[in-house]
Amino acid sequence: MTYQTKYVKKYWKLASASVAFLIVEALCDLLQPTIMARIVDEGVANRDLDYVLRLGGMMLLVTAVGAIGAVGRNIVSSNVSQRFGAELRSDLFKKMQTLSFDNLNQFQTASLITRLTNDVTQIQEFVHRMMRIFVRAPILSIGGIIMAIYLSPPMSLVFVVVIPIVAILITFNLKIGFPFFGRVQEAIDRLNGVMREHLAGVRVVKAFNRFEYETDRFEQANQHLAHITQSAMRVMAIFSPSIILVVNMGIAMVLWFGGSAVDGGTMEIGKIMAFINYMTQILHSLMMISMVFNMFVRAKVSSDRVAEVFEQVNTMTFSPSLIGEMTSAGRVDFADVTFSYQGSVGEPVLKQISFSCLPGETVGIIGSTGAGKSSLISLVPRFYDPTIGVVKVDGCDVRNMNPKELRERIGIVPQQTLLFTGTIYDNIKWGNPTATKEEVYEAAKIAQADNFITSLTHGYETVLGQGGVNLSGGQKQRVAIARALVRKPEILIMDDSTSAVDVTTEGKIRSELGRFSQRLTCIVIAQRITSVLTADKIIVLDEGNLVGQGSHEMLMGTCQVYQDIFRSQIGKEAV
Repeated sequence: MTYQTKYVKKYWKLASASVAFLIVEALCDLLQPTIMARIVDEGVANRDLDYVLRLGGMMLLVTAVGAIGAVGRNIVSSNVSQRFGAELRSDLFKKMQTLSFDNLNQFQTASLITRLTNDVTQIQEFVHRMMRIFVRAPILSIGGIIMAIYLSPPMSLVFVVVIPIVAILITFNLKIGFPFFGRVQEAIDRLNGVMREHLAGVRVVKAFNRFEYETDRFEQANQHLAHITQSAMRVMAIFSPSIILVVNMGIAMVLWFGGSAVDGGTMEIGKIMAFINYMTQILHSLMMISMVFNMFVRAKVSSDRVAEVFEQVNTMTFSPSLIGEMTSAGRVDFADVTFSYQGSVGEPVLKQISFSCLPGETVGIIGSTGAGKSSLISLVPRFYDPTIGVVKVDGCDVRNMNPKELRERIGIVPQQTLLFTGTIYDNIKWGNPTATKEEVYEAAKIAQADNFITSLTHGYETVLGQGGVNLSGGQKQRVAIARALVRKPEILIMDDSTSAVDVTTEGKIRSELGRFSQRLTCIVIAQRITSVLTADKIIVLDEGNLVGQGSHEMLMGTCQVYQDIFRSQIGKEAV
């Protein structure tokens, strides 16, 4: 079942009401030329003022009914399209939230933003125009042809020439235009990507004075979008004038043959006027159909792009019936874990890793850049699944646990600190929406953030800019640690989260964490060896392999990689 089915079922009644109003409006438009023809041919020709006034009043009544239909159609169609667009955008956002990292890695971030904004807008606008124009145009076209045949069957032979040519033009319009608009949406993705990177890294741009380079990069993407859009518009622009030309040629034929018929006394002037009005209505209808088909081409491309997201099947499935017996809260086990990112080639990122983190332990993970440290701990909250082997939390295979329940047990301080726009208090409480003020303050004190927060003019109510730009790197890391602690997790994962904090403050944080909870399992990834020296257990990784585990003293005697790291950071004389 496609994602569109849901919205058709929900909104078909309101859409039908809009179509009903539209039909009333179209029928009123179709009646007016015939009424006018009768006024001219019977009322004016016979100088019958009463007849003219009577049919004139009828014409005004028909116009009023048509106006009511137009107002009703506008109100209902606008309401339906806006509600549909808002719901589609919301459902798409929710779908993105449910997808795993493997699913999301198939799309660029800029592309997801485009799909959530521009593509949804294209679909919403098409739905709006479809209810306002697309149904009305065929009714006017078909009704105009029927009324024209009713007025003069011989003159209606003009349609035999005009309509097939117009149909061929519209078909070519669709066939040629579709690929162009696919490239337009891809160009918008590219432009959004450039803008997003620039705005996210504007401080780096300023620091390196690379305005000209970034401007050129933006200009290239902008010009590419303009070029692709112009090409699409240029191709589409050929067809509308062509349709107008064909229909106007039909009107010229009507005037030619109609004039001859009037001269011969076989046709009245009023019918010629009505016939031309119907031809004009048909012209406008065909133009509207052409315009809607142009919109359909863009909406079809956007709909396919949105469908790509909805059709993603979350790789993070789980089987609650297979959950084993729960052990002590906070235990983490890696059993022969091998891991590769989806689609990657070459050696696995992690190779046959086995170790355990017991409740209350502090486990340090250290290794050179690219050793697989962050990849390793990303398996615990099940951001990814191991390719081979098992990761267990509290004795249960994480693949058999509900990801939401699993992550409720875990507090994470990521390597790249991300704070949200809002107050410092809100950012800390974001980790646990039910936390009290006292719990927020306590978490900040443990993270050594309380002192600098209270020194700010507005304290905890200080409003942070996007990404916490008005805090230093160390301050942001301490707020992020407090956000994880207020969650009161069983397992705390700190991914190089004190790299911007001075050694003294880092020592205080470790000391406070030790007192925070005797049962808290703390996994610390670090570049600085001093961050893990006092850990109960240290895991040493090298190129995805576990090359050592144990205490500092044990590793100094048994692990060459650990010794090399220690010497490079502390010094040979300290060994």
